[in-house]
Amino acid sequence: MSAPAWMIYGANGYTGELAARDAAARGLKPILAARNGQAVARLANELGLESRSFSLEETKQTAESLHGIAAVLHCAGPFMTTSAPMVRACLDARCHYLDITGEIAVFEAIMKLEAKARDAGVSLVPGVGFDVVPTDCLAAILAGELPEATELTLAFYSKGGTISRGTLTTMIKSLPAAGAIRKDGKIIPVPVAFDGREIPFSVGSRYAITIPWGDVSTSWHTTGIPNIRVYSATPRRAAARMRRIAPLLPLAARWPVKNLLLAWAARRTGPDSAMRNTARMYLWGEVRDAAGTAVSATMDTPEAYAFTAMSAVTAAERVARGDVGAGSWTPSRAFGKDFAEKLDGVNLDPIVRIQ
Repeated sequence: MSAPAWMIYGANGYTGELAARDAAARGLKPILAARNGQAVARLANELGLESRSFSLEETKQTAESLHGIAAVLHCAGPFMTTSAPMVRACLDARCHYLDITGEIAVFEAIMKLEAKARDAGVSLVPGVGFDVVPTDCLAAILAGELPEATELTLAFYSKGGTISRGTLTTMIKSLPAAGAIRKDGKIIPVPVAFDGREIPFSVGSRYAITIPWGDVSTSWHTTGIPNIRVYSATPRRAAARMRRIAPLLPLAARWPVKNLLLAWAARRTGPDSAMRNTARMYLWGEVRDAAGTAVSATMDTPEAYAFTAMSAVTAAERVARGDVGAGSWTPSRAFGKDFAEKLDGVNLDPIVRIQ
């Protein structure tokens, strides 16, 4: 019996290509697709895979392009623009949907489609890359150790990595939005670098600032913990500069300014293979209850884009073969809280409990 057909859309982009190459190296046969037919065909020919070309402008045409596809791994951002049309087409085509977004608004929108997804018999699983698989799994693990927790704090530190053109473009298009936390169950906007603190990563303490990471959305859907903050390790001087320029962020809402930033981002590329093979990501998480009991743990993973390719392909293969039921899912709810630590190169350190 042949394996279910599945697709990587946006396979000619930086992260999509990494996922395509990862899949091919495992002997998997995803269909590669993108708007740019020539570019995706070249990659497909190199890897010995089938390709398709279509845009996301018309839901009916997109749904027709998904005919016979069990699941699509959507890698073409910015997802604030591309996710909704792809999700609509997947619901129409009865095709399972996964993506690699880290955007809070996208997560929230997809979680609201739970009933429609169930009615269509479709699994919707956003965020199956570094955004937000390891942090979501870490949150689920910690919440299981302290079910009465009222506060969740997550943090990560990139040692030796950088970001891709697509990620930077998404960040720029999100401007002037600056930050977000979850307080008493609600997502609220906060200033850039709203809070800073020392985080005890396994490789040593690092100063970190709050960022609008996807877990502000997903960790609540995973754990039900009402107060959530996510931090990223940032040098104190860089954090201070960010706070100084914060009053200028409204200028980024003007398209002449935003277009200049986007043109700058277009000249960037993601980390090269040497960086992907050597960089590491370090995570820390903590939950606390009202009585002051705290449970924490640290985790480390491969470089973020290398992790994303590995995690996303593994997730897509499982969804395509029907391992995940219909509905809207966070990664740890779809695949289990141990999903991240079962991936190659991921280490979860012993849990620490403080009464």
